[in-house]
Amino acid sequence: MDDDVITKSIKFVVKWWKKAFLALIALIVLLDCFSTVEAGRVGVVTRFGAVNRVVNPGVVVKFPFVESVNIMETRTQKEQVDASAASSDLQEVKSTIALNYHLDGAKAVQVYQNIGTDYNNRIIAPAMQEAFKATTAQFTAADLIGKREAVKKIAHEGLKERLVRYNVIVDDFNIVNFDFSADFNTAIENKQVAQQKLEQTKIEAETAITQANGQAQAQKALKDTGSLSPEYLQFLAVQKWNGILPTVIGSGVPFINIPVK
Repeated sequence: MDDDVITKSIKFVVKWWKKAFLALIALIVLLDCFSTVEAGRVGVVTRFGAVNRVVNPGVVVKFPFVESVNIMETRTQKEQVDASAASSDLQEVKSTIALNYHLDGAKAVQVYQNIGTDYNNRIIAPAMQEAFKATTAQFTAADLIGKREAVKKIAHEGLKERLVRYNVIVDDFNIVNFDFSADFNTAIENKQVAQQKLEQTKIEAETAITQANGQAQAQKALKDTGSLSPEYLQFLAVQKWNGILPTVIGSGVPFINIPVK
């Protein structure tokens, strides 16, 4: 093979490599002219880092390498955090709290400019912690247990006021659980046991009073009339009965002792 043939072959290969390279560059430029914003999101288009416009879901046409599309979520999102605070009676309170929220899509530019795409960690989680602390400080530990709905409502309203300033809309707020110190839990259990014993003692006392009143009324009736009423006989039977039915029916020791005047 002479030198001319080799030279022509090299030039041919170089020529086609140049065309392929240019075609690749053109393809890259073309692809960078388009972007896609999915449903439930908006795109903030920036040009050299400065906000240019907001685009809705769909295909976005932009200047290649000059403009970028930053995606902002507008669907309802959930944030769940572990929070710690103190009640008004200085009891330590731990809880898991959950928030449903969404971004105001019409204000996406302001959110991007003032906060950025990481608004969750920058404002959502801290606001939840602050709202929980401010709310629990208004209640005793015992009230936090018995008035959970009231606690939830106050925290919910506080979060709405706090986050609307950042163009974040609060959909719902939930307190998943409350947890207190071991000493407080023991004290609550002891209090419940004491209340149960008190209720039992009260019932027993009321029963004894009722029985005493019944006996007194029956004896008065016997004294006044000289006869035994069916009610008094039934009362005496219940008082004497040990819960065992008689095994012999007939004459013998009566089931009750009939008092005499």
